[in-house]
Amino acid sequence: MFHIIEILLPVVCLIGTGYVLTQRSLISSDHVDGLMWFAQSVAIPCLLFVAISRVEIERVLQPEFLASFYLASTVTFLLGTFGARIFFGRSGGESVSIGFVTLYSNNVLVGLPILDRAYGAESLASGFVIVSLHAPFCYCIGIVAMEVACANGRGFTATALTATKTMFSNVLTLAIVFGFLVNVTETPVPAFFTAATELFAQSALPVALFSLGGVLVRFHLKDSLRETVTVCFLKLVIHPGIAYVLATRVFELDPAFTRAVVVLAAMAPGVNGYVFATMYNRARNTAASAVLAGTALSVLSASFWLAFLGV
Repeated sequence: MFHIIEILLPVVCLIGTGYVLTQRSLISSDHVDGLMWFAQSVAIPCLLFVAISRVEIERVLQPEFLASFYLASTVTFLLGTFGARIFFGRSGGESVSIGFVTLYSNNVLVGLPILDRAYGAESLASGFVIVSLHAPFCYCIGIVAMEVACANGRGFTATALTATKTMFSNVLTLAIVFGFLVNVTETPVPAFFTAATELFAQSALPVALFSLGGVLVRFHLKDSLRETVTVCFLKLVIHPGIAYVLATRVFELDPAFTRAVVVLAAMAPGVNGYVFATMYNRARNTAASAVLAGTALSVLSASFWLAFLGV
């Protein structure tokens, strides 16, 4: 148990430091936004590019491996969506928004650092493959479901085109695409460029964790406490539980792949869950509350799953 605390404590300290300094106005919201921009637009893209350009694609790009994570994500999304509709009486659009929060994991800002500290840098290769598909997969499911549920929304074609344009103009997506191109084509990369991207990559995870703490100050637990608890239970317990069953009983993955699937599935709802709710202006309070509560509770869930997997 002490070993697990050693793994998680630096992650908690970085998030907590960002939270406390921002809450006490020792660092401004503008500074937090600047750090988050640097992490998401410069450092993390460099980290993804470096990692994906060097990963052994044939070894980690396995259908069974991806299916273990994304089938579990889809089932959790359906449970969250229909649960919000049936048990909490939410409208179709609000139900989809709540379901999306259970679908989108905070893999980049929290999942990868925990995976790195628990199992070493070599474990990140499989994690990067999941991360590379995460945003396109989640947004495709969320947008399709929302357009089906909301006849009064924008047309599906217009929304899909806008979402596609947004995703492929995003620097994270571009870094992933270029990383795969360099890897597959074996294009030589100049030494100075490699050295520069590696320096940026080294700052990615600590800056991301610190700025996440600052961002969480803006979220508050609202009236939707029962829904928040339900979302956190689905995201932190059910999602990794289904992923574990699929990885070990259905697809019988290598233990290294199983660990990556379960640890990333056990992460808290990502901030993109709130972004999606804001984009459609549905269930924003629940989304914000789930991000805040889920991030705090993920310390306990991550401890459980790491112990269960046998760190």
